[in-house]
Amino acid sequence: MNKATDKTTQQFESVFVSPMRSYTLTALDYYDQLFSAQMDAARAYSDMAIAQARTWLDVKDPDSFKKALESQQKTASDFMERVKGDTEKVTSISKSFAEDSQKQVEETTKKAVETAKQ
Repeated sequence: MNKATDKTTQQFESVFVSPMRSYTLTALDYYDQLFSAQMDAARAYSDMAIAQARTWLDVKDPDSFKKALESQQKTASDFMERVKGDTEKVTSISKSFAEDSQKQVEETTKKAVETAKQ
């Protein structure tokens, strides 16, 4: 009776618990990376906006107005580059998560088939 219980426990661990634990770790890592990327992006965007607002507060004459416009154009260009980079980063993180999840599904399916054969 004890051997049967041990075998059932091992099968349950192998087929359900271990894959679920592994997937949970993968998901937590994904959400950690995604959240960090989003926080970094939000910080960078707010820093750009605040810097631009400060530039406009310094406008006192036509020359400083011209400099503020130039700064705004550069900031807009920098912003678009940042958005592009952030989008690529999030896409990469998501792609990696999808690939890791797919591998885990394949491994779990293989283990389940092997366990069922025993």
